[in-house]
Amino acid sequence: MPVAELIPGFVRSGKVRDIFALADARLLLVASDRLSAFDVVLPTPIPDKGRVLTGLSRHWFAEAARAGIMPHHLLSTDPADLPADHDEVATDLRGRMMICRRAEVLPVELIVRGYIAGSGWKDYQRTGAMSGIPLPEGLRESDRLPQPLFTPSTKAETGHDENISFDEMVEIVGASLAETARELALALYSFAAERAERAGIILADTKFEFGTLPDGSLILIDEVLTPDSSRFWDIAAYEPGRSQPSYDKQFVRDWLETQPWDKTAPGPKLPADVVAGTQQRYAQAFERITGGSFADYLAHDRVAAEAPRGPQA
Repeated sequence: MPVAELIPGFVRSGKVRDIFALADARLLLVASDRLSAFDVVLPTPIPDKGRVLTGLSRHWFAEAARAGIMPHHLLSTDPADLPADHDEVATDLRGRMMICRRAEVLPVELIVRGYIAGSGWKDYQRTGAMSGIPLPEGLRESDRLPQPLFTPSTKAETGHDENISFDEMVEIVGASLAETARELALALYSFAAERAERAGIILADTKFEFGTLPDGSLILIDEVLTPDSSRFWDIAAYEPGRSQPSYDKQFVRDWLETQPWDKTAPGPKLPADVVAGTQQRYAQAFERITGGSFADYLAHDRVAAEAPRGPQA
């Protein structure tokens, strides 16, 4: 039975997460094993994918807070902090749940690109620019950019997000909020890229989500720096001039591009080898970035970056 039918307070389901309302202005976010590609939720889940996304988000929330870059929405990941009427599913939620403070979601995606890939590469080939930002001539696919670029996009409820200029973002959220969000997104990217590099991983680009609290301050929300929201490349295999082997869902996208599919729902079922390969890449991303064992995370519901918690510490 879908988790949305078992937990009280259901609000909505996104492509990957199910959201539930709790008391005291809190939300419960549950990361499923669903996988979306080309804006379609595929019919085949990836086992434990939701736990990878949650574990990596927990790691980065703790690291960003420790570095003093910006506060975040995460309050607890302990099933013991759920209301009593969640007891029946508490075990199933371990490792894939986050209890979070509510925030007013900023209506734009905050994308930072350190390398030229994906839609940014296609944009550059067409226009010589990325999201309207002129770039030097002669860049190759996967080249490092002269400096990280902030390239926001719309947040579409259905269909594709659309890249927008910073000026267009200002029209949506206002100049002050846009300037602050850009500064924080660039700081988060630089911080995370440096730490990922220590683990032998290139953070090519990533998407952040911010929310505002009643006092107007910004906090980091949703997931952060996961294989679903980022491009992770292996430094040892990096070679500009082509697409790169990755620890994200590009593996699935590449397989889908070989299929006779028009990129509309429901999408093709994934074969066992593609499921296994994707599962392995997600787990490898978790282990290389956090420095911990994914099997230990599944067993103990802890990531090393977090402060100790009760008897599980």
